[in-house]
Amino acid sequence: MKYVYPAIFTKEVKGYSIHFPDLESCYTQGDNLEDGIEMAEDVLAFTLYNLEKNKSVIPAPSDIKLFTAEGEDLVTLVKCDTALYRKRNSSKAVKKTLTIPEWLNEEATSKGVNFSQVLQEALIDSINKEGKL
Repeated sequence: MKYVYPAIFTKEVKGYSIHFPDLESCYTQGDNLEDGIEMAEDVLAFTLYNLEKNKSVIPAPSDIKLFTAEGEDLVTLVKCDTALYRKRNSSKAVKKTLTIPEWLNEEATSKGVNFSQVLQEALIDSINKEGKL
């Protein structure tokens, strides 16, 4: 899923502290504005990915116009893609048991087929055809 949430960047002595008012415990910091934006995208994706994974309610983002910045502070929108985050950060192997016909097993084994690789490729193709990856 793709999301966009308002973030408040507070200027510190060195860099920025960043928080998302709509999301509890969604904080980070950056050494400069560029680093802060990158860190904000990452913590936003991490927070929303965990909410999705736990089937928790994801709060709607507030209108950015509700927030004001003072001094060197900054209010901006930050976007993230939790599907992309999941691909980058959740690649732990999971064991699956499956059943195939004996003749197919023998033929594939004799040709040195990597069953895990073939299954992964087939699953990715299947998901891509459905437009979900």
